[in-house]
Amino acid sequence: MASKKVLGLTAATAALVLGLTACGNGDGGDGGGDSAGEEFTYGIIYPQTGALAFLGPPQIAAAEYAISEINDAGGILGTEVPAIVEGDEAGDGAQANEAANSLVNSDVNAVIGAAASGMTQAIYDTITGSEIVQCSGSNTAPDLTDIDDGGYFFRTAPSDLMSGPVMARQIVEKNQLSVAIVARADDYGNGYMQAVQDELEALGAEVVLTETYDPDATNFDSVVNAVSGEEPEAVALISFEEGAQVIAELLESGVEGDQLYITDGLNSPELGSTVNEDDPSIVDGITGVAPGADNPEFNEGLREFEPDLDAFQFSPQVFDCVTAIALAAESAESVDPSVYVEHLPEISRPEGTECSSFEECRDLLADGEDIDFQGTSGNIDFDDNGDPTAATFEIFGFDGETHGVTAYEEYSADE
Repeated sequence: MASKKVLGLTAATAALVLGLTACGNGDGGDGGGDSAGEEFTYGIIYPQTGALAFLGPPQIAAAEYAISEINDAGGILGTEVPAIVEGDEAGDGAQANEAANSLVNSDVNAVIGAAASGMTQAIYDTITGSEIVQCSGSNTAPDLTDIDDGGYFFRTAPSDLMSGPVMARQIVEKNQLSVAIVARADDYGNGYMQAVQDELEALGAEVVLTETYDPDATNFDSVVNAVSGEEPEAVALISFEEGAQVIAELLESGVEGDQLYITDGLNSPELGSTVNEDDPSIVDGITGVAPGADNPEFNEGLREFEPDLDAFQFSPQVFDCVTAIALAAESAESVDPSVYVEHLPEISRPEGTECSSFEECRDLLADGEDIDFQGTSGNIDFDDNGDPTAATFEIFGFDGETHGVTAYEEYSADE
C-alpha cells in the first residue's frame, strides 16, 4: 500500500500555499513563511472524564511540562508558547469530535491526542482534514497506520503490532505454553489480540481460545466460562477499565494471578482496589505490558513540575509529541502546519546528530545541522506513516498491594 504520508506538495506548491493560505496556524491568514514573532498554539484532546480519565492527568501534565521546557529555552521561533487549549474526549466519539472542531476553530497550530485510538478514529478527519498536525502519545491501534490523513497524523506510542509480541514473549518466558486471549471487541482489542496470537504461535505456544466481548457489557460469564473450559496455563486480557470486572470473575473462577497478563488499559496503581475493594492484594502476581520509558530523570522532572501526579502512563510519549512538533517548526522556520509537517520525519532520522532536548536540538538546527531527536521515551525515528519504528515497554506488576515496574524491554519494528 502506498504511504499515506506523501503530501504531494512540491516546494513551489508549498510556497504558493504558504503565501495564500494559513490553515490553523494562528496568524490571521498572513501566511507562515516569515514566522518570527508568531505564536505557536497547541491544542490537546485527552480524557478529562469517562472510562480512561485516569490517563488524563499524566497527558496534560506532560504536555504542559514540555511547553515549559520550550519556553525556558526561548519559545518556538523566539516566541513564547501560550497556554495549551484543552478539549475533553470523554470516551465518546461525538463529544471528542465536538472538542476537535473547537480546537480547529481556535486556530491551533497542532493537536496533541486523542488518548484513545477509537477517539482518534472519530476525530482525525476533522483535524488532519483542516491541515493541522495531530500527534498522539498513546494511540496504539494498528489500523491507524493506514488512515487517510493526508500526512498529518503522527504518534510516538508504538503500534500494538509491537506491544503484542512483547506480551507473548513474557508469557512464553514463564513456560506457559497454552494460552487463552480475551479482548474487547473494537479496533484496539482485535489488533492487539492478533499481534499476541501471531507471536505466541511463532514461539511454539498454543492459543487455545480467542474470545472478544462487548466493552459495554455488565456481565462476562460467557467469556469466563469459555476460558475455564479450556483450562489454559495463561490468560492474556486486552481491555480498558472494564477489564477489572473480567479479572474479578476470572480470579473467582480459579484463575491465579500469575496466570494473568494485562495491557496498558489497566496499568493503574488502583487496579487492586477496583477489582476488590476489600482485598486489593487479590491482583498480586498479575503481569502487565505497556509502552514506557526507562528514563528516571524525566520522571523526576515531571514529578517536580507536577507534584500531585501519581501515574506516568504515556507521559514520556506525550512530551515527545510536543517537543518533536516544536523542532519541526524550528526546522521549517514556520508555524504553519502545512509547511512544518514535512520536517517532522526529518528531525528524528539516524543520519542527523543525536540530541535529546528542545534547546539542544534547536541550537543544532540553527547551526545548519541535521538532527536525530532522541525522545524521552526513546529513539522515535518516524517512518513514512508517522509511526515510531522502535519503542521501550515497561513490564509492570502487583505485589503486596503495590504496583511497580519490574523491567523494561526494547522492541523494534525490524524484529
